[in-house]
Amino acid sequence: MKRLAPLSLLLLLALSLHAQPGHVIVIGVDGLSPDGIRKAQTPVLDSLMRAGSYSLNAKAVYPSSSSPNWASMITGTSPAHHEIWSNKWQRTDIADKSYCGGAKGQLFPTIFRVVKEQLPKASIACFYDWDDFGRLLEDDVCTVKEDRQGEDDTARRAAEYIRANAPTFSFVHFDHVDHVGHEIGHGTPAYYASVSKADSLIGQVLNALRASGKANDAVILVTADHGGVEKGHGGTSAAEMTIPWIIAGKGIKPNHQLKTPIDTFDTAVTVARLFRVRPPICWTGKAILEAMVE
Repeated sequence: MKRLAPLSLLLLLALSLHAQPGHVIVIGVDGLSPDGIRKAQTPVLDSLMRAGSYSLNAKAVYPSSSSPNWASMITGTSPAHHEIWSNKWQRTDIADKSYCGGAKGQLFPTIFRVVKEQLPKASIACFYDWDDFGRLLEDDVCTVKEDRQGEDDTARRAAEYIRANAPTFSFVHFDHVDHVGHEIGHGTPAYYASVSKADSLIGQVLNALRASGKANDAVILVTADHGGVEKGHGGTSAAEMTIPWIIAGKGIKPNHQLKTPIDTFDTAVTVARLFRVRPPICWTGKAILEAMVE
């Protein structure tokens, strides 16, 4: 692993111990592999790892495609339960199905719904750069839910909103790294350049958090849906199935490499734990307690 950069961003995140954060931001970078972080210039992510806890050996679910993995990340379980197996999935596919005691046609409950129902005063923001991401979460749970046009617009809008409103829970999705992986190839100079750009965009979001005055009361979690090999993904190779998982902020152990095995569906359960809300009984993931000072 490359040597981590100096602690240039530690001032963004106060490591207050034994305390519940008032704000959580999850940033998902489509197609971001641990190899990308190791080999690209990523000073923001490097600083987050120094400021917090991290694994560069977390696991996607199979198939290592976008929809199954974004769905797993936000529903706290695997495709065996939420039944989103491919990018061809549409909401009409579940018109006659019910999940977790919900009505027919209702989505498997996401972390967005859990936060909304148990913290009714919470503000929830979701900005995404892949049109199909929006179909994976409910339409009635976010204060703002926006499909943006490209990574720059996504970062600009997310930063603008976070700076002005400091929502309780934010989810920001970037898609451009995956595009480069498909068009030019994973492990290429262009791929590493796209990872460096993602790092810069994440920095914009963190700067907005600092400007909001809420950085001392926040947790940031950065992860990905899958990796890739050559110009594709979807298989079972380590390059496709291994993802980064980085968490930093209030109540998170600093400079700590996680030993707990992490699956992408642990993300939703971890966010629920941070907010002290109850995960639905149908979720199968676990909170990554090793990362927390408590």
